[in-house]
Amino acid sequence: MSTSEGIGSDAKARTTKGRVVLPLVTIVGRPNVGKSTLFNRMVGERRSIVGDEPGITRDRIYGEAEWAGRRFKVVDTGGIVPDDEAIIPLNILKQAETAIQDAVALVWVVDARAGMTPLDEELARLLRSTGKPVLVAANKTDAVRFEADAGEFYRFGFEGVYPLAAEHGDGVGDLLDALVARFDIAAAPLEDADKDAPREIRLAIIGRPNVGKSSLLNRLLGEERVIVSPLAGTTRDAVDTVLEWPLEDDDDEATATDVNVMTLMDGDTSPTDAREVEDAGVGTPTLESEISNMESDISDMESETSNLKSAESASSDLKSAESAPKRVQQFRLIDTAGIRRKGKTGEMAEKLSVVMARRSLERADVAVVVVDAIEGVTALDAHIAGYALEAGCSIIIAVNKWDALLNKETGTPFEFERNLRDKMKFLDWAPVVTISALTGQRVERLLPLAIRANKARNNRVSTSQLNDFFERAIDAPRAPSAVAPVKGGRSRLRVQYVTQVGVRPPTFIVFTAGGLSGKNSGLHFSYERYLQNRLREEFDFFATPLRLVERHKREKGGGRGKGGRSK
Repeated sequence: MSTSEGIGSDAKARTTKGRVVLPLVTIVGRPNVGKSTLFNRMVGERRSIVGDEPGITRDRIYGEAEWAGRRFKVVDTGGIVPDDEAIIPLNILKQAETAIQDAVALVWVVDARAGMTPLDEELARLLRSTGKPVLVAANKTDAVRFEADAGEFYRFGFEGVYPLAAEHGDGVGDLLDALVARFDIAAAPLEDADKDAPREIRLAIIGRPNVGKSSLLNRLLGEERVIVSPLAGTTRDAVDTVLEWPLEDDDDEATATDVNVMTLMDGDTSPTDAREVEDAGVGTPTLESEISNMESDISDMESETSNLKSAESASSDLKSAESAPKRVQQFRLIDTAGIRRKGKTGEMAEKLSVVMARRSLERADVAVVVVDAIEGVTALDAHIAGYALEAGCSIIIAVNKWDALLNKETGTPFEFERNLRDKMKFLDWAPVVTISALTGQRVERLLPLAIRANKARNNRVSTSQLNDFFERAIDAPRAPSAVAPVKGGRSRLRVQYVTQVGVRPPTFIVFTAGGLSGKNSGLHFSYERYLQNRLREEFDFFATPLRLVERHKREKGGGRGKGGRSK
């Protein structure tokens, strides 16, 4: 598996496996100078949290910008304080150093109002040692006098100083002109993407603060992509990272030959040579036996020659398979901030981080709900899982820190899952995986489950299959179908037919007729649950929520009208 965020040291776009790899520009600076504001202005959307508090941004936030017909990647970094040994500033520096190493150019943001500071001078020495092109963005020059003050930053000896006001967009165009002049690239067309590649799966990692979401992301990527610390609320922004996961062919069933080979290997035995048995016998060899032995030798030589050709053919096939391009599934992993209850969030940055986390669910395909095995399942865990359900995400429940759970016994996993199901009754269809992000225990099972869940959420059932399902599960003599069943197992409210109208998540319209009028009309929740369970069993909607929309048709006596009830 591999990750892709930036490129090396050249300033040209490269094409890798049909995808254009864009140059990377890194925005750096000391805390609270407007780096995130400039980043949001360049990418054209609010990706990074912006506030008056210093140190809001901590992890690397990536985005894509386009200017003058040229595309490039931009990364926002946290405020750099080189000599601060505290755990958060120290990790912010490490994250910034990684982004600087991958960049082709650096945008150093300074505060023109505050002027030069000792920390700016220290950062200038650090940036000069990288050998990268540095463009100085003198931010907060909203007034003419501040533009004049920006001239003092020329003393650092970098190529250009660009006065600008990132909040209003003044002067940003001049900075972008200078940047794209360094890129020997044209606008990268979208057609360059591999048309045969599977659709990108957006996977959001959500949960309470300090349950191990960032540790899980780092474990999946195999690198320290985001900051991890014992302090709750370390992650602020929603951090996107691209991961490529190799796809393998289905090898669920072994052939009879494979079984025989495995049997020989397991038993460490081999078929006995008939000639060896014959030679072990007592007696003097006759002429006929010698001729028989010679014929047997010739047969063995022919057999060895045939086996050698088969081995060469198998080796050739293996080389051909290795040289063939491997199919990969691309994931966009989204690490989110820990979600607290509204009454527990105090700082504005924390409130915004919760909003960003919930917004990430709206663009996610699959949500991994992380639960702390030591603290157990809480009401807030169920509340957060409910957010993912409302957003229509497929859901996988990951019980983290399983290695730290003491006094585990044979029935501990079953008991824990029973308690979890009791508190999350609405997610009885979601798979549960016990993992350890620290040691990597069973973490590798999550992405294959996400691939299966994404396939299920894109599944579209044909009308003929639904008609057959309707006859067996709904139109049966005693199939439940009403608010108030009557004698014979039938009800006044009738389900006429079902049709699928959407995917991601799968959405079905249930057409009904008859029944009562008023607040008691419509499908009963128990029947909705019955219908969802039967649909999930029949068509393998794995780990995926199903949405039912009722369309009710009135009887002739009450006029012909149609109404919709969303379920």
